[in-house]
Amino acid sequence: MIYPDGGFQRATRYVIHRMSRLPDDPARVARGVFAGTLVAFLPIPGGQFLGGWGLAVVMRGNILASLLATFVSNPITTPIIAVFSVSFGHWLLGIDSPLTAQAIGYAFADAGAELWRNMIAVFTSAPVRWVRFGQFWHTVWYPYFVGCLGPAVITALIGYYVTIPIVQAYQKLRAAKHKERVEKRRKLKDMLLAARAQGAKDGGDARPPSP
Repeated sequence: MIYPDGGFQRATRYVIHRMSRLPDDPARVARGVFAGTLVAFLPIPGGQFLGGWGLAVVMRGNILASLLATFVSNPITTPIIAVFSVSFGHWLLGIDSPLTAQAIGYAFADAGAELWRNMIAVFTSAPVRWVRFGQFWHTVWYPYFVGCLGPAVITALIGYYVTIPIVQAYQKLRAAKHKERVEKRRKLKDMLLAARAQGAKDGGDARPPSP
């Protein structure tokens, strides 16, 4: 779940290979890549697939390409994206409290735990508290969201414009190979028909004349 068996380099090649083989219009595949890449940057842990699917539907992009593009957010890149986005968001919003990747992770965990406790408190007599969630919202989530939008759009646009020629090239190559296979089968069929015709002719010539 955290580290692919073949490593991230092999996993990345597999994702690109899968995208290039998608049987769809290159522009639709590119829109799916844009949607998935954009959502991958957003601070919605566990919700990238759903967000990518929804945005791909709205943009009329390829849904599978969108889901594959969310791979941009993975256990290696997520801490980098999070620290940069929060720091950049703090700078944009004028907040002077830099956070490390560990602190951001703890903030997400604490906010999630408090949110869960408050949901349970609805059915019990336990008090509802939003202290940690409020702190998380103002110091982490909102700066994260503001800080990630620029890099997300830029990376998604790069993914969009890179995907179109890759898919077009693969589809042309696949079409050429398909045409070559069809031509080989046609030639083989013609050779078999010619051989049968020649065999029938030779057999007819070899028969003795009728009395």
